[in-house]
Amino acid sequence: MEEGAFTVSEPFAPAPAIPSWKRALDLLCILVASPLLLPVMALISVFIKIISPGPVLFKQERIGFLGRSFNCLKFRTMQVDASVASHENYFKKLIQSEAPMTKKDILGDPRLFPLASALRASGMDELPQVINILRGEMSLVGPRPCLRYEYEDYLPWQKRRFNTLPGITGLWQVSGKNRTTFSKMIDLDISYVANRCLWLDLKIMLKTVPVLALQCFELLQKRLRKLLSR
Repeated sequence: MEEGAFTVSEPFAPAPAIPSWKRALDLLCILVASPLLLPVMALISVFIKIISPGPVLFKQERIGFLGRSFNCLKFRTMQVDASVASHENYFKKLIQSEAPMTKKDILGDPRLFPLASALRASGMDELPQVINILRGEMSLVGPRPCLRYEYEDYLPWQKRRFNTLPGITGLWQVSGKNRTTFSKMIDLDISYVANRCLWLDLKIMLKTVPVLALQCFELLQKRLRKLLSR
């Protein structure tokens, strides 16, 4: 068995195959976007290096296709050695409730360094995951890769969401995301797995841009209201 993989049993058996069109679409999109992608990533790297001491990239174990673990890459947006205990407790409460999955940085997260919330709202902190895509660990479109402690709390039927590669964006991300519950996220992810096709991936990609724009607008509104209330 591959190192870092869980035992492949129900709901992963028989192991589903990743369609060849999905890999081709990922590589084509990265190739076309490279002239813009590389300078933007370079600028973000310089910005992080200047504003916050420590590494530019943040590596974290995530669970992906068929329950296999991999090191997911992101631009670092938190102070070095920031505690993850509060996030773990927060997420476990979301799993056990029907509350909307509002991100902690929307509520105000003191672990973030200045302007990091803008990187997260725009999705630009996820750009290093193109490396994960090139490695075959992720795709542009798919369910979000979860943390190990999240995976361990999933019910067997919920693990059907791992029957495809995890993605940078996905059906849940363009269908309400922070306004939806954990149960709704699972339903949307399993629906994506069942209906995965080239047209659906393209549709999700097109919807991602306005969704990210709305997230940035909502963050700006929140910052303006906070300034005006002082």
